[in-house]
Amino acid sequence: MRVITWLVEGTWPACVDAVRTHAPPASDVVLLHVSGPDVPAVAHGAFAGLLGRGRVERDPGDLLTDLGGTSAAELLEAAAARLGRPCTRIERSGRVEREVVAAAQDADLLVLARDGDRERLGPHSLGPAARFAVDHAPCAVLLVWPEAAPDLTTMPPHPPPRPPHHR
Repeated sequence: MRVITWLVEGTWPACVDAVRTHAPPASDVVLLHVSGPDVPAVAHGAFAGLLGRGRVERDPGDLLTDLGGTSAAELLEAAAARLGRPCTRIERSGRVEREVVAAAQDADLLVLARDGDRERLGPHSLGPAARFAVDHAPCAVLLVWPEAAPDLTTMPPHPPPRPPHHR
């Protein structure tokens, strides 16, 4: 069984714990971190547009790219240590949701955490990237709460009854 575990800052421990609990010991576990291009690109643009007369070596986008790579490596290292069994670590960059789906192409299971509203049950508990991955994953998906799930009383109320349809 090949298990892809999508690791995101702030929610990754729940994903690793889910793999430890639900993936058979002989599973081929892949720890995946995807860095989006957004933050460094914004910094590059700001520097070029507002401060473009400065020196290229002062471009903050380059620094953010380097820091992001270091952060991803540290996160993958911490996740591997928490997992406590052999695994493969993969870093990707690009459109996060599409990179996750592409990584799951040959997987049997994709493990990811809810990344939206974690105060109540419902569809808003998934952010856009997680929703895309859930909707487009070419394999089974294990969706976990990063912390204890909200109480059932947080579910949205029933919709009002529909009036009878007359012809």
